[in-house]
Amino acid sequence: MFIRFLLVFVVVQLFTAHAHSQTLKPDEDLEVLARWMDGSFSSELQSKADTTYFDVRLHMKRIWRDRTDGYWFLVEQAMSTSMDKPYRQRVYHVHRVEENMIESRTFTWKNPSGVVGAWRDSTLIDGLSVDDLTVRRGCELYLQMDGLMFFGSTHGTACSSEIRGASYATSEVKILYNRIISWDRGFSSDAIQVWGAKMGGYVFMKD
Repeated sequence: MFIRFLLVFVVVQLFTAHAHSQTLKPDEDLEVLARWMDGSFSSELQSKADTTYFDVRLHMKRIWRDRTDGYWFLVEQAMSTSMDKPYRQRVYHVHRVEENMIESRTFTWKNPSGVVGAWRDSTLIDGLSVDDLTVRRGCELYLQMDGLMFFGSTHGTACSSEIRGASYATSEVKILYNRIISWDRGFSSDAIQVWGAKMGGYVFMKD
């Protein structure tokens, strides 16, 4: 009886240890995605080849590294001629939601003017947390990995937008080790495009 109990105990311990090791297994794709996203990017080359595109600078800086619920990035986009006046300020929360799916949730700052330039001066967000953000519901990006790049998009018309008469916005993205291709567009309620690039996404090369 004791031997049977001992065998059962050993088997249970081995199973528990295995399950624990599986739980702690690093999410390699998520780590790669975070590494590729972190940095400064520019569409300067594209703007020189095609003047319908502007020279835009994109900065994505990882923040809140002590959090264990995925990766958090501070994001700024600005025209190269107005770097101190970003037209887009976001925070992305990148985390695993399914075995083959990574979600990037989008947030805005409640006080965006107070964190302009925080991608290069992290002291501007000292003391700030998720409580200082507002989630943009419906604007989540769902990403998959095909071996060479991560690709994905928002879903449907759920991401609301009021820019230039738009009713909703869509976003498509491809993320590679040395560049990000991002196509953001705004549409009216009757599905007519009212802002954003017409022919394809912006190509941001990593500095």
